[in-house]
Formats: sequence, structure tokens, C-alpha cells
Amino acid sequence: MTAPAPLSQAEIFAAVDGTWPAHASHAIGPWLLREGRGAGKRVSAATALAPVTEADIAAAEAAHREFGQVPLFQIRPGDAALDAALARRGYHIVDPVQIMAAPVTAFPAPIPMRAFAHWPPLAMAADVWLETGINAERQAVMRRAAGPAAAVLGRSPEHSNRVAGAAFVALDGRAAMVHAVEVLTDQRRQGTAYQMLCEAARWSHSKGAEWLTLVVVTQNAGAIALYASLGMVVVGQYHYRSA
Repeated sequence: MTAPAPLSQAEIFAAVDGTWPAHASHAIGPWLLREGRGAGKRVSAATALAPVTEADIAAAEAAHREFGQVPLFQIRPGDAALDAALARRGYHIVDPVQIMAAPVTAFPAPIPMRAFAHWPPLAMAADVWLETGINAERQAVMRRAAGPAAAVLGRSPEHSNRVAGAAFVALDGRAAMVHAVEVLTDQRRQGTAYQMLCEAARWSHSKGAEWLTLVVVTQNAGAIALYASLGMVVVGQYHYRSA
């Protein structure tokens, strides 16, 4: 099967924002400033859309504080000057991440009964997320995704009626992006995350996506090894600068 055309950086970052959207996004000078309302860094950071000045940084800081947020900036490829300016102001690097992707057709078929996609999320999926630190505010983000979306419920390999994990997947253009991949502590090392990703790829293909993507913290070596075993490769990266 012919591989799909590679995703552009614009498509990749559109998927990052479109499948995990902020409560509100505000155009303030050269910035896109996200209002997260307690749903985490990705939906609470400012992104530069054009070159910025020291005065622009100060304006973004003030806007963050008006929203009740700690000033936070997402640093993408091409933002070296902004990165250096924030470092001079005492901002520290937080959560360097990499974006990984593989064609949806490259994933194995999921084992029947090990994972299934559905929408809206069943209470069992919501309970998995709450138990693993995905709070109600982050779960609200999932419901804001504009494109097709699904929760993926993972089941125990030993007892098909026992919940083992949950994940979220949504589409933006040619890309589907997986978020909130969580496995219950007593169900780990049984292939649940692997099966959920395979099911996410199957579902995404059925909705017309060409690529399955995700964001992973660079320090999470175990997760990166899992994703690489599924043929996913690094296609982008970013980090944050926090006050």
C-alpha cells in the first residue's frame, strides 16, 4: 500500500490544537493566547504567530494573569529568538515533548474484545481517566474537539468484562491524534496501551484519517519505546517556558 504524503508542520500543529482545544483562544498582538481553565499546559500556553518584542512578552504575561494563569509559552520550531528572550527573563524549560506519527494502515488490527472505540465516553472510561489524573477539566477538553472523536476503552486480557485503560482520539484533517492514553496501575504490562492504539488507528482509518499522531514527554522512555514498536517516528517537537 502506498504511504500517504508526509504531514506538514502546519498540519501537525493544527492537529495538536484542533484535537485538544482550549476553552478559548485570544489573538493578542503577535500571540495566540489560550485560556485553559485548569485543563493543563497545552491549553493554557501562548504561541507566537509573528516575531515578538519585549513589550509583547510583557503584554502576554499580563493577559495570562488576567485569566488567572501562570505565564506560559509554547516554544515551537522556529522560535529560537523567543526561547532566548524568555530565558533571559528567567523562564525555565518545562516538559520538552516530541510528536510521533505513523500511517493508520501501518498498525496491526486490534485483538477482538481488547479495545473498542465509542462516543460519548462511557462512565467506565471517565473513571479510568479520573483515577489516573485526567481531571474533569481535561475531560471537558475532549468534548470541545470539533472533528470526529472517540474514547477507546481497553479491557483486561484475562477478563474481557474488566476495564484496563482508556484513551481519546480525534481527527483534524488528515491527522488523527491520540491523547490521554492511560492504563490502570494493576493492569499495566499486559499490552493494553498497545491494543488501544491499534483500535485508535482502526477507528481513525474508518473516519478517513491517513496518519495517527500523538504527543509524548521526551523523558517518558517507556511510552516512546511502545510507540516506536508500532512504527511511530518523531515528526515534530516543542517545549514550554514557564515563569
